[in-house]
Amino acid sequence: MPQVYKIEPSFSREAKNFAIDYETELNSEQLPIVKAGKGPILIIAGAGSGKTRTATYRVAHLVESGIPLQNILLVTFTNKASREMIYRVEGLLKRSLNGLWAGTFHHIGNLILRKHADKLGYSKNFTIMDRADASDLISRAIKEAGINLKEKKFPKADVVQDVFSYMVNSQKELHKVIEEKHPHLFEMQGEIKRVIDLYEETKKQQSLMDFDDLLSKWLQLLTEHPEVLEEYSSRFHYILVDEYQDTNLVQAQVIDLLASKHRNLMVVGDDSQSIYSFRAAEFKNIIDFPKKYTDCRIFKIETNHRSTPEILALANDSIQNAEEKFDKTLRPVRNKGVSPVVVSFRDVHQQAAFVAQRILEQYNEGAKLNEIAIIYRSHYHCLELQMELTRRGVPYEVRSGLRLFEEAHIKDVMSYLKVFHNPFDGLSWFRILKLLQNVGQKTAEKIWHKIQKTKEPVAEIIKPEMANEVPKSGQEGFKQLQLLLKVLERQQSSPSSMMETILEHGYQEYLRMTYANHSMRLEELQELGNYASEYESLEKFLSAMALVGGTKAEEISAGGSSEKEAVVLTTVHQAKGLEWKIVFIIWLAEGRFPSYLSFNNKKDIEEERRLFYVAVTRSKDQLYLAYPITYQSREGNIVMKASRFIKEVSEHRYQKWLIEDELGLNEDDVEVWD
Repeated sequence: MPQVYKIEPSFSREAKNFAIDYETELNSEQLPIVKAGKGPILIIAGAGSGKTRTATYRVAHLVESGIPLQNILLVTFTNKASREMIYRVEGLLKRSLNGLWAGTFHHIGNLILRKHADKLGYSKNFTIMDRADASDLISRAIKEAGINLKEKKFPKADVVQDVFSYMVNSQKELHKVIEEKHPHLFEMQGEIKRVIDLYEETKKQQSLMDFDDLLSKWLQLLTEHPEVLEEYSSRFHYILVDEYQDTNLVQAQVIDLLASKHRNLMVVGDDSQSIYSFRAAEFKNIIDFPKKYTDCRIFKIETNHRSTPEILALANDSIQNAEEKFDKTLRPVRNKGVSPVVVSFRDVHQQAAFVAQRILEQYNEGAKLNEIAIIYRSHYHCLELQMELTRRGVPYEVRSGLRLFEEAHIKDVMSYLKVFHNPFDGLSWFRILKLLQNVGQKTAEKIWHKIQKTKEPVAEIIKPEMANEVPKSGQEGFKQLQLLLKVLERQQSSPSSMMETILEHGYQEYLRMTYANHSMRLEELQELGNYASEYESLEKFLSAMALVGGTKAEEISAGGSSEKEAVVLTTVHQAKGLEWKIVFIIWLAEGRFPSYLSFNNKKDIEEERRLFYVAVTRSKDQLYLAYPITYQSREGNIVMKASRFIKEVSEHRYQKWLIEDELGLNEDDVEVWD
């Protein structure tokens, strides 16, 4: 009989052998969490509270307590977070953590599926498709389903992909997803289901998985194969999940199954920063954790190392109005600072002028531009600001998406306007023609070569005989273009009316069928149309747009630093997890922040409040809350109310500023509360 040789744990369970002095390294909130021991544990970690440090020391303590590395599972939402945490633990312990299971949900799911995919009918060497590959496969499924895109309108593959992804991650039926998110696809449900079924069949036949499969197939594996569940629920003695408020139903169920044997599950998150329901994150996962694990212990980390007491007082005031929450109060480490500022403006242009001027003043006083952020609810809210910053030569970086005039839908609509200003603009003609169904590069070139030889290309292209240059399958769409051009020709004095007409004559429907985020793109175009209403001629509007679209602000920063300085423009969603010394939150008006889309849904309004809380807690030193009182639209001047999130905060939490310009003081415009 062979002799058994036992490998002892790298670290003894005896406290005297601990390499880290936890009592010295950690504060009174962190230490009990790190040494919490067994059982289900919920950590409510407030914004700026240093939860990563706590989680890092928790992992280190488990290792030093003698828990074998292969029995620890650490799940994060980004690879960067996982690598950073492992790097920190290795630095603390002065040893490698090879063997510890750590990574994103998708990474861990992939590792387990690689070993057991055959149980689900897949090869173990299955291919993981990226989003582009998955979209191509859905396009093939549309063709295989017998849907003739030349004869009928049907959503592009990206839209079908978005529908299916939300179905998988929210665990909702197709009809429910379409009802909630894509009502314009209601009559196509049967065909969409057929495409999805073909897509699923093809993936299985060819051993392909998309990113959602790495979660859903992992859950299926654990649910349908008890021996696999037994293997991994036995393996993972301790499980730690970061950013638990961002988990969806599939992820939460996977974690529950893996923790079902030992029940040593620690989840870390902040219910007040749950803001990703649009991608199927489930707020109830964190709120209902104590109901699911009735014996769980709840710890709170409320010490904030980021912001001044004044900013935290305002944030605390705001989130107290949330209907469902874990009670917590962020407590500052920092000393007294300046009060947040609430300021209203005559219109959006005055708001933009104020922000740009304050940035330049701060810069002249020594602030770095990349320590300043402008945060807004939706990407299109930064339109006037981009123009004002460019005019004043302030460099900026748009993190909420492309610069507005680099986006496809903006370029599309602007192309229609450009050909009336310059009928010989070949680039714009090509863009317009290739938007038509069944009109490709060759047909577009043929039409362009014909109209460019004439003195009046617009007059030439709307001639009835020009339709003969287009394949029969594309003639109906071409005739619609001719009709549209005739209407636009009469509206050249009103660029705003032109944009509205373009949307009404098919482009809005094109957005719905082409882009998963069609609502956001439509809002951007409508906002651009409202902005255009201030220009009495097409030439003046296009000239103003060229200022933003064709140039970048010159650097105003000087010195030998190689790091480019630029003010950050970002939505709240993109700003989460980041911080700046100076933050401006703009467009804090009812209908904008909170969004009008949330008005009839209590759950959505609650998430909007959490968005405001996240925005406020990005600021370290100075916070400006701004909103315009009037807004120019195609229908005329609209009076706007201050956001409910400002009104909910006690007035002693901020100071009000009055704005004065060449037109005088805005005293009559200061408060529009009701």
